[in-house]
Amino acid sequence: MARVSDLIEIFLKELFKETNSGSVEIQRNELAKYFDCSPSQINYVLMTRFTLKQGYTTESYRGGGGYVKITRLMVNQSQHLFHIITRELGDNVSKSQAARVIYTLKERNIITNKEAKIIEAAIDDNAIISPINIKDQIRAGILKNMLAVLLL
Repeated sequence: MARVSDLIEIFLKELFKETNSGSVEIQRNELAKYFDCSPSQINYVLMTRFTLKQGYTTESYRGGGGYVKITRLMVNQSQHLFHIITRELGDNVSKSQAARVIYTLKERNIITNKEAKIIEAAIDDNAIISPINIKDQIRAGILKNMLAVLLL
């Protein structure tokens, strides 16, 4: 069974499919009532699954009952996307962070399933034969180089 966080993410992404605009406005409290969860659960989903790395920006508004505006970045230029991703990734990338970036690129049809699998294989812990304390640095370098080839 899916976790509440997963269901909230799916729900919000469905809202994007239903709208022609690049943004969705939600009332955090109403969404929390709908999913029978606390507003902090909604915050968690927004902070972890709708970030710049995943190609979203979020703005929180307090007045009028309070709402959150989620904007999906429309990236027409792969070069711009590459710069956003690499700036946000930094010098260390965990396996789960890398997986999230790959998933987002695949979900948006920026990379193919085959390209995603190749990247995943290259940055897997089994492929990086190195002391544990520097695997995330090596993974960051590999991921950035592969994205540069694919996106630039």
